[in-house]
Amino acid sequence: MNSVNLIGYVTGGIELRYTANGNPVANFGMALNRRYRQGEEVKQETTFVDLVAFNRTAEIAEKYLGKGRPVAIEGRLRFRTWETEGGAKRSKLEVVVNQLHLMPRNGKDGNGSENAAEDFDGSVPEEIPF
Repeated sequence: MNSVNLIGYVTGGIELRYTANGNPVANFGMALNRRYRQGEEVKQETTFVDLVAFNRTAEIAEKYLGKGRPVAIEGRLRFRTWETEGGAKRSKLEVVVNQLHLMPRNGKDGNGSENAAEDFDGSVPEEIPF
């Protein structure tokens, strides 16, 4: 099975281009944050992921996403290899976006009420209650 679900923040602008057949392709990145406790210290780890979207999903990404926008992604992993003009071999692991879900920004949901995620103070509980 090849399935990926991610929630994070767009890291930059959306690069929209078109194939020779006129199909839209959008390339963009996202950052995923993870907080964890190491002894008494709370640490944060950030992972950067390259994404590619096609067709209508690419157009929606270009229209509605921008740097810092929270987004949920459903997709699959794809490993690409290519050769540069100089003959150097390159490779890249990326996520092909099947669906994207726009998340509330600035701590507000669609009804204008506060989003609980914005109230998170970064503290990690001493014990997990389950």
